[in-house]
Amino acid sequence: MDENKMHLISKIFNNETIRTIWDKEQEKYFISVVDIVSIISESKDGRKYWNKLKQRLKQEGNESVTNCHQLKLKSSDGKYYNTDVCDIEGMFRIIESIPSKNAEPIKQWLAHLGKERIDETFDPEITLQRAIDMYRTKGYDEEWIAKRIKSIQERKKLTDVWKENGIENNIEYAMLTNEIYKEWSGMTAKEYKQYKGLRKENLRDNMDNIELILTDLSEEATKRLAAKQKPNGLNENIKVAKMGGHVAKVARDDIEKRLGESVVTKDNKLNYKYIEEKQLEKENTKRVISSKKKIAIKK
Repeated sequence: MDENKMHLISKIFNNETIRTIWDKEQEKYFISVVDIVSIISESKDGRKYWNKLKQRLKQEGNESVTNCHQLKLKSSDGKYYNTDVCDIEGMFRIIESIPSKNAEPIKQWLAHLGKERIDETFDPEITLQRAIDMYRTKGYDEEWIAKRIKSIQERKKLTDVWKENGIENNIEYAMLTNEIYKEWSGMTAKEYKQYKGLRKENLRDNMDNIELILTDLSEEATKRLAAKQKPNGLNENIKVAKMGGHVAKVARDDIEKRLGESVVTKDNKLNYKYIEEKQLEKENTKRVISSKKKIAIKK
């Protein structure tokens, strides 16, 4: 795949041109609001339509407008201009505000997704089957899928142990996971994803067998050590997470010594390859950070 746009957006809007840009810091896609509005409203002047809609939404106190900001996107003349963008959640909120027949299929799709999630709360097996079907669609074989589902179960057991040992939120879970990864791979989870050329894609879904085995080994060792030593709080659990990661590092070093090559690879399952525009990316990242600071000052 050699493209810079998000496939979900392309699919929903029947392959219409929707400009998107990836922000590495937030690990989010930002989408051109004008492009979305132009397609949904069928307006001859999408920018003018958006300006009027934006004014109305502001008056109504709609948060989707507040969460919009400007990044540089490539225009039809090949030049880059500041353009209103929003994230995926904001995109759907804006679509819901547009009175157009073109918005109806998307609204119905969102309603169907909502129904599916409610059904899953009553019958969690639906969620599991949906995950298996999705992996099959992406081309994973049955043996790999079985291992992957098992690894999800084992990961849950690790987080349960962490919870018993005083870990209380997702940020702390992520910090501990990063310590494990850094110890055996030399990278945080985020750095590992970037190394493989991934964005929103799941890291484990794009590991080869040895990478998966080392990941599972590091987390299993951490789980058993944490269950036995019963560290309390984040700092003590970090020490144990490093121990668990070190177990996998020893295994990795031994394998690489015998193979004569690194087992941490840039390869990913579906050969993702995104076009990066480095300078533009840096400029837009600065704009996002600046926008965040302004919001914080206002608060």
